[in-house]
Amino acid sequence: MPTTALNGTSLHYRDEGDPQGAPVLFLNALGTTLHLWDAVLPHLPERLRIIRYDMRGHGGSAVPPAPYGMGALVKEAEALLDHLKVTNALLVGVSLGGMVAQGLAVKRLDLVRALVLSNTAAKIGAPKMWDDRIATAQTKGLPALSDAIMARWFSRDFQATGDTDHWRAMLHATPPEGYAGCCAAIKGTDFYTPTSGLRLPTLGIAGSEDGATPPDLVRETIDLIPGSRFTLMRRVGHLPCVEKPAEFAALLSDFMKETGHV
Repeated sequence: MPTTALNGTSLHYRDEGDPQGAPVLFLNALGTTLHLWDAVLPHLPERLRIIRYDMRGHGGSAVPPAPYGMGALVKEAEALLDHLKVTNALLVGVSLGGMVAQGLAVKRLDLVRALVLSNTAAKIGAPKMWDDRIATAQTKGLPALSDAIMARWFSRDFQATGDTDHWRAMLHATPPEGYAGCCAAIKGTDFYTPTSGLRLPTLGIAGSEDGATPPDLVRETIDLIPGSRFTLMRRVGHLPCVEKPAEFAALLSDFMKETGHV
């Protein structure tokens, strides 16, 4: 898995599948790595070019000093696509990744063919909430936050299976500096006006039990983009790509066909 310096930050990424295929860039949630998408990929159409990466402060990417600005996260996604000579990509972003996808589409529409915005919004949370989370991450570490995060990430059914251990470990492995830095980026972002100016095919996905970005919040953002479509996945939380990867992949596949991406 290569690592390259982009926008002054060393980013860890994977570029897989058909090099000549339709490109899809996956953008991760706060506290996760590129492995967030592992269970989705086998269910996608063949002959896609699949690009994933760890955002700064996460996984194998560099951890610059916090705080981070959303502009820096957008620039790094932009730089990765430019580095790989990719244009007309489908962006699939969940949570924080969905915010970065919105920002990239606003800034560089030449790079973006369509958007899938999953469990995200133009603005997420209030500043005090993010300040409190940043303080806890930096003083007590991620384990102090993980019970509350698991409750937002996953439905009651999924939590009852005990399958959250892997995801809790992924969260705990996130550097507190990187987590806090990305929290600051979310805190400082309000994309309501820029996103309302977008004109491109967009699919919104929400989870009925999402405790971080409830369905009404996701729908409000998706409705900013004329011609967009909104889908509610039942009995899933903030990370439907983890809880129901085949169903999530089916939504992506149908959208790719509808938009002519495949």
